[in-house]
Amino acid sequence: MSINKDLTRTSQERDFTEVVDIIVQHRSKASRAVNEQSLLCAWYVGGYVSMKLKSEEWGSKVVAQLSEYIRSNRPDIKGFSKRNIYNMVMFYDEYSSEVFAVAIRKYMTDKFVQSETAQIGFKQGEAITVQSQIGQMPDILALTTLTNHIEILCRCKSVEERLFYILYAHKEHLFVRELQRCISNHTYSALLSNKTNLSKGLLETYPKSPIMFKDTYFVDFLNLPKKHSESKLKHDLIEHMKQFILELGKDFIFMDQEYRLNVGASSFKADLLFFHRGLQALVAVELKKTKFHPRDLGQLEFYLEALDRDVKRSNENPSIGIILCPDADKVVVEYAMSRSMSPTMIAEYKRILIPQEQMQQQLREFCQFFMNEDKAEK
Repeated sequence: MSINKDLTRTSQERDFTEVVDIIVQHRSKASRAVNEQSLLCAWYVGGYVSMKLKSEEWGSKVVAQLSEYIRSNRPDIKGFSKRNIYNMVMFYDEYSSEVFAVAIRKYMTDKFVQSETAQIGFKQGEAITVQSQIGQMPDILALTTLTNHIEILCRCKSVEERLFYILYAHKEHLFVRELQRCISNHTYSALLSNKTNLSKGLLETYPKSPIMFKDTYFVDFLNLPKKHSESKLKHDLIEHMKQFILELGKDFIFMDQEYRLNVGASSFKADLLFFHRGLQALVAVELKKTKFHPRDLGQLEFYLEALDRDVKRSNENPSIGIILCPDADKVVVEYAMSRSMSPTMIAEYKRILIPQEQMQQQLREFCQFFMNEDKAEK
């Protein structure tokens, strides 16, 4: 019995040593590509442990022993608690699945389908079984951090939603706390909904606007009372501009509040003025405490005309207007938007669920937009 125990212990130690080899191999490359090596390390550790668990060679107790082995024998190697190792198993299992592979083929170009750089690259004799049995990590996973991936995997159930947040986290350069808020506020559905709140002028001037502007913005961080004034809303948004920018998107740059527009002998004030870096355009935001009314649109269009004539620079694109209100009748909004040739839109505070088929079509468009933008940056 003692001999069997010793053999088991020796076998496990050999397995544990292989895991340490994986970690060291990738940690040594960290200075060249920190995030990619961190992801590859998690991928191969997760894959290795996953195989052991599925073959029933290991159980939960052995995973705990592996964690303790790493802690005791290699105190310089951090981040391999039992929980973290199971997160790596989840990372590998979910993203190596056929379901995820099908989604990448469906929505993305060949560039993201299979990685050429994800080879683990062990020296001869080092964890050969791992290299031969664990598949390559898809390139798309390198777009964001392991911490973000774990957050996405834990909180997003559909493969489409996971794919969206991988791309969105990369596009917006999100840290995990920012990503948490975006997931809590349903950015996925807010951006990919079938929007009737965009004017004909906005769609013609900025064809990609449906996947760049949300139809709903959450301002829960303001702790506004149910009854509040427009001045209270404006004041609190300015006080919490960092959180509001995260809601709008990081391409927005805040310029001024109550921006003065002088037209003839009269003076007017736009509530909030931003500049959108991606679109190279001024964005005026008008705040309303009541339900949207068509007359609100006329005021906003007037402000946009003044901005385009007197403020916009020659190298900038036509100004955009957003009316931010607590509620809007969809039919009234559609009527108002259908004739408006100014680049305007109506955004609400509340969340509206949308059909899954619509989401899939909009996700295709978002993926295409992301890939085109990625090419342009290069």
